[in-house]
Amino acid sequence: MQQSRKIYRRGMKRQGKKLQMTKAQKSRYRQFLESIKVQYEKEDLFIQAFTHSSYVNEHRIRPYDDNERLEFLGDAVLELAISQYLFKLFDHMSEGEMTKLRAAIVCEPSLAKNAEELQFGKYVLLGKGEEMTGGRERPALLADVFEAFVGALYLDSGMGAVYSFLENYVYPKIHGGEFSHMMDFKSQLQELIQRENQGQVQYQIVQEKGPAHSREFVSEVLLEEEHLGKGTGKSKKEAEQMAAQKALEKLNNPE
Repeated sequence: MQQSRKIYRRGMKRQGKKLQMTKAQKSRYRQFLESIKVQYEKEDLFIQAFTHSSYVNEHRIRPYDDNERLEFLGDAVLELAISQYLFKLFDHMSEGEMTKLRAAIVCEPSLAKNAEELQFGKYVLLGKGEEMTGGRERPALLADVFEAFVGALYLDSGMGAVYSFLENYVYPKIHGGEFSHMMDFKSQLQELIQRENQGQVQYQIVQEKGPAHSREFVSEVLLEEEHLGKGTGKSKKEAEQMAAQKALEKLNNPE
């Protein structure tokens, strides 16, 4: 019996202790969540989303208190949310085009950039070794934290909260031209016009604005002198792509 108790106690030690935080530390996370307009019920879920395995190992915390399981869930939730959004928004896109665009949105560099813009790196709990080697700025780590955060948001408040978060911080980038290199709207528009034998499409830059180091171009697309759409971009090509996107939306969804 005594031997069994010793084995049990050793097992409990190996399992580790529960993650503990001071009131001041928890208050810091609360303020952060409020600053990015996230409403929540279980703050511990979000703290776990920012807890790296190196921190857990160093502090001998229970291994399942790191963010890896949340990352696994968040990856699936994020893919579903983006898929649904693209499916509803771009009804002229093929399955292959949507797959490529989704891949660009959920790839590591894109997710890491989202995390950087939201300053996630400041709130990650890291072990000393990971801290010293620049873990807070490492793209792979930041992308994982972003996925874990989405997983925590889903568990805490459901898909509605995930959609709201993405509407604030991810979906606008799709419309803003950040992924325009994945969406050849000009070719799609040309194919549609040729298929319907409607005439010639023309693009023209109607405005240039902003300082020389941060120029913005406004392009207009015309079909036989009929205005179809106007778009803005950091380059003339991007502005034309955005104009073509507006034209496609108009032609595919006539009022």
